[in-house]
Amino acid sequence: MLATGLYAIIVTDFSSVRRRGLTGTVEGFKRRTRRAITSQRQPTVTVLSCLLAAQDELGYLPDEAIEEIATYTGTTTNEVWGVASFYTNFRFTPPGEHAVEICWGPTCHLAGAPGILQSVLDLLGLSGEGETSDNRISLKYNTCLGACSQAPVASIDHQLVGRLSIETARGLVGKLKAPDATR
Repeated sequence: MLATGLYAIIVTDFSSVRRRGLTGTVEGFKRRTRRAITSQRQPTVTVLSCLLAAQDELGYLPDEAIEEIATYTGTTTNEVWGVASFYTNFRFTPPGEHAVEICWGPTCHLAGAPGILQSVLDLLGLSGEGETSDNRISLKYNTCLGACSQAPVASIDHQLVGRLSIETARGLVGKLKAPDATR
């Protein structure tokens, strides 16, 4: 495999989150959020730790989770949104069944990731970050994936693939587009 690009692609599988009930009722979101934030192991519970616990449980942070965290921590929803919107790792919309993260790090860029990125964007029918129309795949850019020696790199459902080519990237992401893709 030739290293033709410097962007790495990471694909995360969110199907287990979906099986746990990614969507639900307002009361269901609030109940699950409360359970997640009250079961934290550390003695000091903060807005940030509650946001992390809620996103781990729900797969994203719906309005109901933000409201429940504000109530639990004795803060306002604006204060909770302020913390949540500061960190780029929080999502406020349901993720796709699979997530593709593309590394924008210098090594991946120099190794040919721009071509891989454009190829994946074209394949998914996207012009930038976001979800495919069928919500099968979420695409997000990442500043570094920590596998520079293997650049460009992809992680498909938490499995790293190094020295990625455009053809390999299209093949791996293309498999995720299939309705029965579980990897």
